[in-house]
Amino acid sequence: IWVIGSYHNIFRVGAAMQDAGFWMLNDVVWRKSNPMPNFRGKRFTNAHETMIWASKSEGAKYTFNYEALKALNEGVQMRSDWVLPICTGHERLKDENGDKAHPTQKPESLLHRVLIASTKPGDVVLDPFFGTGTTGAVAKMLGRDFIGIEREESYRKVATARINAVRKFDSTALQTTTGKRAEPRIPFGQLVERGMLRPGEVLTSINGKAAKVRADGSLVADGINGSIHQVGAALEGAPSCNGWTYWCFRRDGKTVPIDVLRQQLRAELEH
Repeated sequence: IWVIGSYHNIFRVGAAMQDAGFWMLNDVVWRKSNPMPNFRGKRFTNAHETMIWASKSEGAKYTFNYEALKALNEGVQMRSDWVLPICTGHERLKDENGDKAHPTQKPESLLHRVLIASTKPGDVVLDPFFGTGTTGAVAKMLGRDFIGIEREESYRKVATARINAVRKFDSTALQTTTGKRAEPRIPFGQLVERGMLRPGEVLTSINGKAAKVRADGSLVADGINGSIHQVGAALEGAPSCNGWTYWCFRRDGKTVPIDVLRQQLRAELEH
């Protein structure tokens, strides 16, 4: 769940959420790059709003697309302070009189980041304070379904027209960057079970180390036995080793990393 508010209400909302059992994952500060000035000059300019991101309870499952956010941020880990502009220009919706259709319309860039961070294509997004439909518009573009609840008829009218005009991105554009953790786990033993590698077959490393494959998916080399990672680390005298990239096998006169076989199995699982 995501909740957004200003200093008027966000602290009360956060306390109420904790009392209700929600588990706080992050508070995210939306720092407005073009905030409205404080015309009276009696206080600081209100240049940010606070968002609370929470799971239903401690230990509850939730979606966090870490690698997608990192890609969105040019390869740098996404921080919890987001500098984004408020709605202006063509994005600001107007009513038939040319006035703002909603006083606190959120920018699509803000909802884009929220949905990329914590949902997947095909998920259903609920916004119980739908306003002029920013959540629905961005959800539709990103291939998410949505449910919007709004009591004001004038806002519903604007939201409906807005969302009807939105074009969903094609399926290839909706794919996001994923990390290794999101890929199916393939034990090395499955390669042996499937006959992709045979018991007794010799694996080699780039620097000439060798180990023999055993029937249970372990390796043995120079009296050392264990997993592909453990044996590689022991031979190198290192605290750890990624056996998938360390070990290679021979096929048709070529040396091939065993990770190629793992990727073949992953491709089978995905289709």
